[in-house]
Amino acid sequence: MHTKTTVSHIVFLPLHTMTIKQRYEAILNHFAATQPDPTTELTHSDPFSLLVAVMLSAQCTDKRVNLVTPSLMAAYPTPQAMAAATETDLLKHIASVSYPNSKARHLRQMAIDLVERFNAQVPDNMQDLTSLAGVGRKTANVVLGQAFRQATIPVDTHVFRVARRLGLSRGANPQAVERDLTRHIPEPLRFKAHHWILLHGRYTCQARKPHCDRCELRQWCRNPESA
Repeated sequence: MHTKTTVSHIVFLPLHTMTIKQRYEAILNHFAATQPDPTTELTHSDPFSLLVAVMLSAQCTDKRVNLVTPSLMAAYPTPQAMAAATETDLLKHIASVSYPNSKARHLRQMAIDLVERFNAQVPDNMQDLTSLAGVGRKTANVVLGQAFRQATIPVDTHVFRVARRLGLSRGANPQAVERDLTRHIPEPLRFKAHHWILLHGRYTCQARKPHCDRCELRQWCRNPESA
């Protein structure tokens, strides 16, 4: 169940006078008003297919992942089916993604882990998820938020970059940024905020050439026109 969040009036204050609370409120209110229902761009049908897609998306575009997952999941729709496959079998379906060999190995072992330790069910907690082969904290947070509606904030390269540029965090690593965002973002908004910040980084506040000329958050950015 989604919690309805009231959007208050967006404030415009000089950057140097804003408190961290005002900064968060202004940016979150903007996103809530302009993108009320953000969601993942990864195609999936259940927690298992989501976990597979997120694992494949590491250092790879969602668009590319969405091209390979239909045939992969049609061939191996369950953990049991994927666990019975060979790495070579899996590689035939995912050869076009980044690091296909290691991902094929991780996918197979992850499926074996699910079958042998979790009754072929994707766990709904961080400790068990990150015990699976190839599953790190970011991947686990995506699955917990998207599949199980938990209040997580996955921090990938986009979220890490944008949160620092917008002055939402000065964290030196993803874990520190995650702690800052979790501390300041209300629980009902956390997973939505992950999508908002990620999509802003993917399409506007890009790493090498941010599109500051069309950025609606520029008035709150600590380093506009930063490359």
